[in-house]
Amino acid sequence: MSAVRVLIADDQALVRGGFRVILETQPDIEVVGEAGDGAEALALARKLRPDVVLLDIRMPRMDGLEATRLIAAEPDPPHILVLTTFDADEYVYAALKAGAGGFALKDLRPEDLAGAVRTIAAGGTLLAEAVTRRMIERFVSRPKPGAPTGLTELTDREREVLQLIARGRSNGEIGAALFLTEATVKTHVTHVLRKLGLRDRVQAVIYAYEAGLVEPGDGR
Repeated sequence: MSAVRVLIADDQALVRGGFRVILETQPDIEVVGEAGDGAEALALARKLRPDVVLLDIRMPRMDGLEATRLIAAEPDPPHILVLTTFDADEYVYAALKAGAGGFALKDLRPEDLAGAVRTIAAGGTLLAEAVTRRMIERFVSRPKPGAPTGLTELTDREREVLQLIARGRSNGEIGAALFLTEATVKTHVTHVLRKLGLRDRVQAVIYAYEAGLVEPGDGR
């Protein structure tokens, strides 16, 4: 199996170097480049075609939010993992909405950083962390006129699945709660994403809150 190719974007050279050292100790991860701002990250993402971009939010010239939007809009884009020192950062919420696959705090343990890269590279998300849920709950406002209305396209079972996704449940946990096999849950998740025009579970969580299907603190 080929190594996961990673691009690191952070305006602090010491931080970039630290992440490189951590990740290059892993036999299945290869750091292919470093960027000091969002504009450079976008250019290198186009040139190097990494599997994963580790992207700091607050950078000069072009911040991580704009870089996320532009990188995610590329044909066959890399997976994006947002890095931040803030566990309640409205920019992180916006980055998730723009297409990032999840976010991690910069003080996470070295082994957790490598695990996060593997999760994102495999198309997974970092939704189960409590801090992610707190961040989403804080920055999603209550439904307003013009809130998403695609819920009418979902079956009752699909709405139940979406509710549980928004509460951070894994496919196995959803299956246990609804007495379904994990394969059946995966099928429902696929249908939910397709019907709502969403790219991944992160955007499904955001959609569920914005549509009022779940509210902050609901089901906790």
